[in-house]
Amino acid sequence: MAGDLRTVERFAVNQKITMMVNRYEIRELLPDGSTGGLLAFAQQKRLAFKEEVTFYTDEQRTQPVFSFKARQRMDLGATYDVLDAAGQPIGWFRKDFGKSLLRSTWHMGFANSPVELFGQERNKNVAIARRVWEFVPFLNDLPSPFVFHFDFTDPDGTILLSSQRKRALRDRYEVDVPGARLDGRLAAAMAVALDALQSR
Repeated sequence: MAGDLRTVERFAVNQKITMMVNRYEIRELLPDGSTGGLLAFAQQKRLAFKEEVTFYTDEQRTQPVFSFKARQRMDLGATYDVLDAAGQPIGWFRKDFGKSLLRSTWHMGFANSPVELFGQERNKNVAIARRVWEFVPFLNDLPSPFVFHFDFTDPDGTILLSSQRKRALRDRYEVDVPGARLDGRLAAAMAVALDALQSR
């Protein structure tokens, strides 16, 4: 595995779709925009009653390194705990269902800390256009033409995490963790959740 995800400032998330599961590659993002070595590999089972995504060191899934797991079953406002390989908490995140009706909004926090981050779609107009697209018959079966970006800020307004969706045949995101002030495992869990759980 390349580098230490906990202290990485930039990485890419690439989705790989199969029949029964969604898979995500977390790779180093190099200065020229290309991707480097594998940092983690995640797998999400579809239609699970209690959402859980495990991250591994390799595609063969030989060694789990962290995960995120819903506290409740099939709850639109569920809180997800991010846990290390030993099951110890790293942090948590939760979708703000009320605010997300118009503009997707999330809350995120650290284990054993009262500090809470606020995350929201960067562009309100794109957020509304995406929702119109999703409600129009037949259009919602087509790939969305809209790209969306999220910024997560601390109570002072400082950006600690940004995720930008790129135009590609498969979902691809470029993630920035300025100054590595956020544990990269929490950042990677949130970045994958923004794709895997976005429609919930």
